[in-house]
Amino acid sequence: MINTIKKEYSNKYLKIQPNNKITNTNKIKNLFYEVFSLTKRLSIQIKRRPSTLVAGIIQPLLWLILFGALFQNAPVGLLTSNIQYNKFLSPGIIVFTAFNGSINAGLPLMFDREFGFLNRLLIAPLISRNSLLISSVIFIATITMLQTLIIITCSLIMFQSITNINSLFKIMIITLLITLSVASISICLAFLLPGHIEFLAFILIINLPTLFSSTALAPLSFMPYWLQIIASINPLTYAIEGIRYICLNSNLIEIKTVWLHLNLNGVLLILLLLNIITFNLVKKIISYKYD
Repeated sequence: MINTIKKEYSNKYLKIQPNNKITNTNKIKNLFYEVFSLTKRLSIQIKRRPSTLVAGIIQPLLWLILFGALFQNAPVGLLTSNIQYNKFLSPGIIVFTAFNGSINAGLPLMFDREFGFLNRLLIAPLISRNSLLISSVIFIATITMLQTLIIITCSLIMFQSITNINSLFKIMIITLLITLSVASISICLAFLLPGHIEFLAFILIINLPTLFSSTALAPLSFMPYWLQIIASINPLTYAIEGIRYICLNSNLIEIKTVWLHLNLNGVLLILLLLNIITFNLVKKIISYKYD
């Protein structure tokens, strides 16, 4: 009788016993949802203020038209090596478009800091805080690549410098690499600078010097030696020269700087290493300031 009662009690206990299995949630799937939601939020912001997108297209297009017209009647070979200045200028304006768009990548995060929304995101049960960085980079890369594609189309119509799909694909890869690296630096500045006034002031100060210290407007041989050294350090120079030799249909690509003679693969390697360094740097800064 006692054994029967014990058996019934144990069966009853087993029925109400909780399931001790640990459910493994799909972290990759949840991270994807986080990145998608944050990117969607940024896209709604740009939809509400499309003037930012339009200005990012108009400014480089004006540079392309005005600078091209300024040196239109210059003798061939005055600044460049037996090519028209318009075709020489076009790759520089393409990279400048990518730089000008990606340098503003940290501005939404800066406004989130000032309005307190970033604090809400940081205390939210996020799978990973890297989703903040990833969503910002994806958003600015998408917008910047759209702007760059429009400038490339205008350049193709005006100068017919891109002849096949393969060249266009290589140009988009180089543009994407320089966009991601500059966007990472911009996001890093958004966490370091105290406010959006300082952020905008820094962009205003760094924008034109970065352009003029590259080979966007003139070749290295036309510069004084001290400026050649600065241009050889500038990552935009490698992106510009890579796109320039693609547009000029050079079979043997050799990009000469003060220290290095590179081919297209060397340019891609330098830009890829720059992306790895900047991305890891931003991750460490976010972890240092908010963990």
